[in-house]
Amino acid sequence: MQQQDQQQLPQEDIEYAGFWMRTGACIIDSILIVIVTFPLLISVYGWSYLDAAQTGLVAGPADFLISWVLPAVAVIAFWVYRQATPGKMAISARIVDAETGEAPSTGQLVGRYFGYFLASIPLGLGILWVAFDKRKQGWHDKLAGTVVIRQTRPEPVRFDRA
Repeated sequence: MQQQDQQQLPQEDIEYAGFWMRTGACIIDSILIVIVTFPLLISVYGWSYLDAAQTGLVAGPADFLISWVLPAVAVIAFWVYRQATPGKMAISARIVDAETGEAPSTGQLVGRYFGYFLASIPLGLGILWVAFDKRKQGWHDKLAGTVVIRQTRPEPVRFDRA
């Protein structure tokens, strides 16, 4: 796995990304996933895809691949290469290893993704935990050993003088 060089930020220049910030990022990511997957699903299954009585929980193999596998691969790929999804990038947040502050391993990120399912099972309590935890970690973060941080002071803009 290729680790990106990450500069260490002074502690006062970072903050843990809280519940509402992360909720906003999740909404952005969800909209982007729908924009990509919905046209693919309609092209494969037609407009009858919208009728759950006809299609059931999973309409077929293409539905499973487009609705479940494609988003998982895309999210994990963004996490591996950018430490953030587009939604997290929009709020200047990134996922880091909770111990070192460096980029998490691919294994941590895969575990974090599947941790979302475990965190959602008890009525979403593991996701809501972000609102109450001192480090703003959901159960998926705790399981994977990650935190979501954002830089509070932007990098200075440097202009090259010609």
